[in-house]
Amino acid sequence: MSLWKHADFLKLWIGQTISLFGSQITFLALALVAVEQLNASPAQMGLLAALATLPNLLIAPVVGVWVDRLHRRPLLIGADIGRALLLATIPVAALLGQLRIEQLYLVTLLSGTFSLLFNVAEEALLPSLLRREQLVEGNSRLALSTALSDIAGPALAGSLVQLLTAPVAIVVDAFSFLLSALFLGAIRTPESAPPPADEHPPVWKAAREGLHLVLRHPLLRPMVAESATREFCGGMYDALLILYLTRELQLPPAAIGLVYAVGSLSGLTATLLAPRATQRVGPGPAMVVSSLLIGLGWLFVPLASGGPLLAFVMIAFGAVLFGVGNTTNNIVASSLSQSVTPDDMLGRVNASQTFLVGGMLPIGSLVAGGLATLFGLRPVLLVAGLGLSSAFLWLFFSPIRGLKVLPAVIEEDVVKRKT
Repeated sequence: MSLWKHADFLKLWIGQTISLFGSQITFLALALVAVEQLNASPAQMGLLAALATLPNLLIAPVVGVWVDRLHRRPLLIGADIGRALLLATIPVAALLGQLRIEQLYLVTLLSGTFSLLFNVAEEALLPSLLRREQLVEGNSRLALSTALSDIAGPALAGSLVQLLTAPVAIVVDAFSFLLSALFLGAIRTPESAPPPADEHPPVWKAAREGLHLVLRHPLLRPMVAESATREFCGGMYDALLILYLTRELQLPPAAIGLVYAVGSLSGLTATLLAPRATQRVGPGPAMVVSSLLIGLGWLFVPLASGGPLLAFVMIAFGAVLFGVGNTTNNIVASSLSQSVTPDDMLGRVNASQTFLVGGMLPIGSLVAGGLATLFGLRPVLLVAGLGLSSAFLWLFFSPIRGLKVLPAVIEEDVVKRKT
């Protein structure tokens, strides 16, 4: 059955799309409230940004345990409603003249927690809606929403803030999460029953099972190593890229924005091509090649030279490679992970991957800042680019390279869980 005719998948897709656009509004509107109404300092803005992703490092494995012990769809609905209620407190406090930066800190931290829960539960729910052979197409549709929200979301958020002011835009955002919850509530496909409460191991033991499976699995382990390498080197780029583009290459803001747009549009194109390409060459080769494209794309940044125009052309070409590679890699990696993970561990495995990979981003940023002070921007970005270009080797020298179809769950006598 075509996914265009799969009613419950369409409900999940619509709900996820609405939620993604809502998150774009949240990201911009909260920052503007902090800057324009509370006169936040750079240190306060840094803390606000850090709190949004802090749950990934602190509680991701535990969230994975919850997702595996409960029905996933109610968790998705609860996450949307929780974010809506949290965001609604901001315009109310602004109207009463009681808004403080501490409230933004709390809302950001708790919203980040609900977002983590939503992301983990959504990836765990998808295999209960689709057959294994539909996973790549399904993840491509979900990635399409991500690409569209990356392209149009900031413009929509900025327009709402400009027209309605930031606190009122947050009201629209809160309603978007409620609308997402309505679509998710309309899904009727039954989920697999979670294990009875009397069979639950202690929370930390259950969380360790997820980490153990990821680190011991012959396919999940190299995927996490490749992703962690990319996140570490990507964090180096995040810290230095804008400085390098403006100070060393002297690119104007419009050109920098266009580079990001090119990358997003390339990613959008990849969501349409990835299912067919994966079917033709197999998920393993698709992952290896897409990982290599990511690294090669970023390598054009430190190699750019010859004046602002030529440098822009080189970096824009690199953005095309990165956009196609990154989106394709994400689609196939999610599908492969869902395919080989037992249903009762999908939440813990996804959360463990988030925990192991997500922590590399801030570490890379801190390392890059220190190295750039000693050696300059271009040399450090070149090292990061070489690191990104070598990340594919984790996949190339693993069983992933030869995968022609998505495999089934590996039997427990092959990958034993720690008990």
